[in-house]
Amino acid sequence: MTATLISLTLIFVELSLIAFGGGNAVLPEMQRRVVEVQHWMSASEFSALFALAQAAPGPNMMIVPLIGWHVAGLSGLVVTSIAKFVPSSLITAGAFTLWERFKDRPWRRVVQGGLAPMTAGLVTASAAVITQASATGPLLIAITVVTALVTARTKIHPLLVLGAGALVGMIGL
Repeated sequence: MTATLISLTLIFVELSLIAFGGGNAVLPEMQRRVVEVQHWMSASEFSALFALAQAAPGPNMMIVPLIGWHVAGLSGLVVTSIAKFVPSSLITAGAFTLWERFKDRPWRRVVQGGLAPMTAGLVTASAAVITQASATGPLLIAITVVTALVTARTKIHPLLVLGAGALVGMIGL
């Protein structure tokens, strides 16, 4: 159990430090490490935990404590939460202080302009990983496509779309 907790700590500290652009930017690497490298769960289990975390109120990275709980119970939940959220929070606080110090510098706009597309690309990669793990059959692919189109083109609340997709999935499966 101690080796597992150490592995969880190392993985999630590393993910915390490379989570540039938000937690979802490291979702593909998180999935790779938890599913493919450590074999702590299957891709579909990871996808289910991600869906549960997204449906719950709170930060979008609630998947982290869920993974910790799944792997090592309460101690895993505590370890992964601290490992993922504390390092990046400390770095963010320091970076924000420096960023504000240089708020009038012209290079700051250039840096911000370059960071936006990089972040969008990382989040898109996360969506691709979750879609690949979740949409494993024709019905699930159809639900995924319709859900993406509805949320992108309408103002329907995402929880309603999520609920409708879950209902269609339960009836159709």
